[in-house]
Amino acid sequence: MNKNTGETNNEIPVINFPRLNDFDIHLFREGRHFKLYEKLGSHITSLDGRPGTCFGVWSPNAAKVSVIGNFNGWNPSSHQLFNRGDGSGIWEGFIPDIGKGEVYKYKIESNYNNYSVEKGDPFAFMWEEPPRTASIVWDKNFSWSDAEWLRSRKRDKDKPKPFSVYEMHIGSWKRNPGEGNRYLTYLELADQLPGYLNDMGYTHVEFMPVMEHPFYGSWGYQVTGYFAPSSRYGSPQDFMFLVNELHKKGIGVILDWVPSHFPSDQHGLSFFDGTHLYEHQDPREGYHPDWKSYIFNYGRNEVRCFLISNAMFWLDIYHADGLRVDAVASMLYRDYSREEGEWVPNRFGGRENLEAISFLKQVNEATHEEFPDILTIAEESTAWPMVSQPTHVGGLGFDMKWMMGWMHDTLNYFSKDPVYRKYHQNDITFSIVYAFSEKYTLPLSHDEVVHGKGSMAGKMPGDHWQKFSNLRLLYSYMFAHPGTKLLFMGNEIAQLNEWDHDKSMDWHLLQYGLHQGVNKTIKKLNDIYKKERALYELQFEDKGFEWIDISDSANCVISFVRRGNSKKDTIVAIFNFTPVVRYNYNIGVPAGGGWAEIFNSDEGELGGSNIRNKQPIKALEKHRHGRSHTLSLTLPPLGALFLKPDLS
Repeated sequence: MNKNTGETNNEIPVINFPRLNDFDIHLFREGRHFKLYEKLGSHITSLDGRPGTCFGVWSPNAAKVSVIGNFNGWNPSSHQLFNRGDGSGIWEGFIPDIGKGEVYKYKIESNYNNYSVEKGDPFAFMWEEPPRTASIVWDKNFSWSDAEWLRSRKRDKDKPKPFSVYEMHIGSWKRNPGEGNRYLTYLELADQLPGYLNDMGYTHVEFMPVMEHPFYGSWGYQVTGYFAPSSRYGSPQDFMFLVNELHKKGIGVILDWVPSHFPSDQHGLSFFDGTHLYEHQDPREGYHPDWKSYIFNYGRNEVRCFLISNAMFWLDIYHADGLRVDAVASMLYRDYSREEGEWVPNRFGGRENLEAISFLKQVNEATHEEFPDILTIAEESTAWPMVSQPTHVGGLGFDMKWMMGWMHDTLNYFSKDPVYRKYHQNDITFSIVYAFSEKYTLPLSHDEVVHGKGSMAGKMPGDHWQKFSNLRLLYSYMFAHPGTKLLFMGNEIAQLNEWDHDKSMDWHLLQYGLHQGVNKTIKKLNDIYKKERALYELQFEDKGFEWIDISDSANCVISFVRRGNSKKDTIVAIFNFTPVVRYNYNIGVPAGGGWAEIFNSDEGELGGSNIRNKQPIKALEKHRHGRSHTLSLTLPPLGALFLKPDLS
């Protein structure tokens, strides 16, 4: 009989070799261990000079936990882990001669209902490529060369800066038609994506969830492998290489993170040890009716450790620059998408999810304490107050929040034929009423170009030329509006079809002039946004914005001023939302002298009719709109103008 295993067999024994010390267990049980990925899961190591792998899993209601794989013929009696016996519910052990690349699962026999199941490792660094569902022993080794990026990120963390994000789905950005229309690998993306983003002028890329997910059609929002990038596109080190290359080219990386729910796949987190371990037992609290998935039990300390460790993992091990947190609204409200009787009130009788609120604050505090220069961004669609305010003043602690109201109202306005827009001026101006209540990101995301909503170009009214003019006008309005920017892939080439995750973007459209024009428009807007401090320096403060004229609904024209900290950093933006050229259109401006037209969405090279203003435009000493000087302008059809004082 082997003294370590208590078993008589000829298999290689499991050695009782704890990786967690008493302080780890103390933090884990209190919900304050935020680097569990260093302790649980599988870790390649050696014991007394013999190579092998340590395994550790939280399974408090299990009677037995075994590691099974090809190495033991998937025999659950061969390699049983040890229960620590300290009430933590952690099972662990060292298996000699198991190394990198070994495929494995945990065989869990529960103390309840004779339940027996094979589970993937919640902390695995790599999983088999779906539809296979086993975990893989892997390491985190990589030679990073992005030190300069990380230094600059830290150095500039408190400086106002432009933030223009390219949101993309890795599997459908480009496909290889010569190889069965397969998606590109992480390494192929590393070769192509950084240069493209630099050429387009984006500051960041946001990847829709890269974490391993069994169903490709979930776009990554149904995660099973929380600590592993999807094997569909390559190894963990391949993804690290992609991030490294992006950083070397000056592009930040935002990862979509999904702590709101998880799928019911048997090999995943659900009913993990014969009990509802990660989720609530009561479906009124633990089951999401929209996504047919389970909701994390945010009131359980060990679950908090799992999730916060996961957020920390991507910032630490993969050098991510930020996390965009999915579906925050569904976390904040117990009655989210539920009818009366389908939800449980909180202890005060209210609809707020107090445990989720506490969790969101904790994850923001923990990540910013460890990495003060990263960003967290909330996809939150309600009027919940202070989402992007620090927790010490009562906020949730996010750095930014998606401005869903702006998105909805703006697309509603642009979808209307220009002849009717004069009756809906409020749709395009109302956002300023609340624009500075949060630190907002303006999103035109993947959600707006799927499920029958049509492409961004397809939403625009009018004939072919007007559709493209409207689209250039929409993007111009977006870049002039206060707040940071996010555009989903395909928007920048005026994709005509809805996004299809099984296909590549329609890159062939760039052979056509109007599509090229939209592409050039985004390049110009990104360039102006990064160069003109007036467009980003005070983008979260009301002193950076001032209406000139909000009332000309008859002509469907609006105009406003954007400002930086210096008086010289001033831009006037004027928008004509009709296809009618407006001659001798007068607006009041904050300074006399000459004004330069630095952007015109109707330029010929952008696909417009090339209605321009002669340079410089002289401001007349004439009062208008409460200002001492007036510009007489020609407003291009369905066009935007950006003007600034000519200081040459």
